[in-house]
Parts: sequence; structure tokens; C-alpha cells
Amino acid sequence: MDNSATVTIDENNFDTEVTRSTTPVVVDFWAEWCGPCKMIAPLLDEVAKEKAGSVKIGKVNIDNNQSLSTKFNVRAIPTLLFFKNGQVVDQVTGMTSKKDLLGRIEALA
Repeated sequence: MDNSATVTIDENNFDTEVTRSTTPVVVDFWAEWCGPCKMIAPLLDEVAKEKAGSVKIGKVNIDNNQSLSTKFNVRAIPTLLFFKNGQVVDQVTGMTSKKDLLGRIEALA
């Protein structure tokens, strides 16, 4: 699930990639064994390419970064958290459409 358009985020780089980011960040909390996570991954990659420079799409593997899942109270996956200025401003749990995702990203601007 690793590709060039999205950024892999973990406990070590979360502060740099998300909290201090000058652009809005959508963080996808996912796991290798999660079917819906695999379904939404190509959509997130597509949006990451289309919106490059205006929004960052990051991915957190919950199996490897349990402290981040706990910190943001992620109880089900996929969970998308929308950050602006280092703060969570929106959240989607489960599948979503590209139209909904783009609408939420536009609202971050």
C-alpha cells in the first residue's frame, strides 16, 4: 500500500508531517488486513496526486503505530482525520466517495 503520492506517517515523523505542516493534511488510519482500507487506498492516492501542493495525504499503519491510534481515539478503520494547522477539524470513519472526500478537502482551504 506504499506509493509515491501519499506520505507514510509514523510516531517518529507525525509532528513534522502533520502538526507542523503548512498545508492541510488528511491522515488515513489503516491496516494491511482491512478490506475497506484496501478499497479506499487507490482513491486516496488519486486525490493525493490531483491535490499535490494544496493538501498532503498521509497514511498511518495502526498495527505499527498504536500510540497514534490511541491518541486520536481511532476505534474503527479506515478512519480519515482532516488536520488544519495541526488540529483535527473533520473525520470520516469507513468508506467515502471521492466527491465527499474532495468536498471535505475543499472545506479545509
